Amino acid sequence: MLRVVSWNINGIRSPIPGVACQEPASCAAVAMGRILGELAADIVCLQETKVTRDVLTEPLAIIEGYNSYFSFSRNRSGYSGVATFCKDSATPEAAEEGLSGLFATQNGDVGCYGNMDEFTQDELRALDSEGRALLTQHKIRTQEGQERTLTLINVYCPHADPGKPERLTFKMRFYRLLQIRAEALLASGSHVIILGDLNTAHRPIDHCDAINMEYFEEDPGRKWMDGLLSNPRCQDGSHGGPFVDSFRHFQPKQERAFTCWSVVTGARLFNYGSRLDYVLGDRTLVIDTFQSSFLLPEVMGSDHCPVGAVLSVSSLPAKQCPPLCTRFLPEFAGTQLKIVRFLVPREQAPTSEESASQLGNQTRTQVRQNKARVRSARPRPHQVGSSRGQKNLMNYFQPSSNHPQTSPDSEPPRQPLADIPVMPKAPEEEAMAKVVGGQAKALEVKSNKEVQMSFWKSVLGGPSPLPLCAGHKEPCVMRTVKKPGPNLGRRFYMCARPRGPPNDPSARCNFFLWCMPS
Repeated sequence: MLRVVSWNINGIRSPIPGVACQEPASCAAVAMGRILGELAADIVCLQETKVTRDVLTEPLAIIEGYNSYFSFSRNRSGYSGVATFCKDSATPEAAEEGLSGLFATQNGDVGCYGNMDEFTQDELRALDSEGRALLTQHKIRTQEGQERTLTLINVYCPHADPGKPERLTFKMRFYRLLQIRAEALLASGSHVIILGDLNTAHRPIDHCDAINMEYFEEDPGRKWMDGLLSNPRCQDGSHGGPFVDSFRHFQPKQERAFTCWSVVTGARLFNYGSRLDYVLGDRTLVIDTFQSSFLLPEVMGSDHCPVGAVLSVSSLPAKQCPPLCTRFLPEFAGTQLKIVRFLVPREQAPTSEESASQLGNQTRTQVRQNKARVRSARPRPHQVGSSRGQKNLMNYFQPSSNHPQTSPDSEPPRQPLADIPVMPKAPEEEAMAKVVGGQAKALEVKSNKEVQMSFWKSVLGGPSPLPLCAGHKEPCVMRTVKKPGPNLGRRFYMCARPRGPPNDPSARCNFFLWCMPS
């Protein structure tokens, strides 16, 4: 039996629940080994690894008993990316990064690209530069003893952001390129499995809120899947494309079979999500060899859950891993790198006699200019003589124009103390003056304290109490509008409970209230 599993892991370096280590490097190895062990698959395909080659570590990439292959995003760090881990008993014959063949090394590649004349070279490079596709080709043996070729296409299809129409175009072009490559591999005689995150819920049964979505069936991604997939129960295969949704082949009417849930709304608690992850096989392979197709919603650690299938075939491992295997990367292979790998070529210096003489003239001119600056900066003799002696500090101050200047030696006339009459105060007057002065000072201090107290109470009074939702009479949660439009940045209150089916009273109610501006 051959067991294949696909999982959008939402960051291969993210902490895994239940895994705690002292050293990050060993923690990554333990976490990755535990993931592969729990999935118990011969081939594990991961999507959205969010890792680039410069931050990929050896403990994360090289796991004992497996050989791994990575495709990295070349445009952004911490974005996209896919990886395939194969047991040593399922070592592939060939492996290749991307769908277009532009990143092929001509050594150990899968090949069979089909007709891609409708794409420009720049478009093909852009589609493959986000690290969204990885192919591995395996030899398998059927129960009848026949040897066949099986190609797995591990894909993380783009998401179409409603606020960015160009991303919908990018997504549909990626779909088209994927279909061309898969059909070319089928035409060459290989069986093909497309597995991963397709970022489209195909049917209304695959989406929690399809009934409230306008033009659900008219979505371009769903129409593309209509053309790619066929009804396996149709014997002539005239309705639809050459591939079969393996899960719906075994569970055609199972509802609430979702693989992705919103983390923001906590929708996984009520299983309120959509099915975006698939294992698609060519029609003959699914009907003849697929024993089961399953979801693993109990596996936590991501906003997606793993999906997989079991085939009644055995794998014939290759004697040697393809060159794309991570153990052959120079940074992991244990070979010494040459210093030239860290250098970049300099611009060629001028070699003609004219360029050399021109450079010499410029150098001599610069030297003369520097000498002239040095001469002008030297103090002249008459300047040196005038600066002798220590200056007085008063030279740096100018007298104010509002007051008449006076000689520093002159002093105002002083009146003898004996000539100033002093009137003695009575003891009662002195006591009364002290009492009045003390009361006035106390009132002033008290007034200042009251002003300060009222000010800080207004500043540190805290936010207003949260309103209660209408459905559960519980404190709401405050959110901010992030969708572009006239309400961008505005805050509002909504029910704090996780999102769930509208008919479930324990799920989030539809309470909504705009925050009043402060």
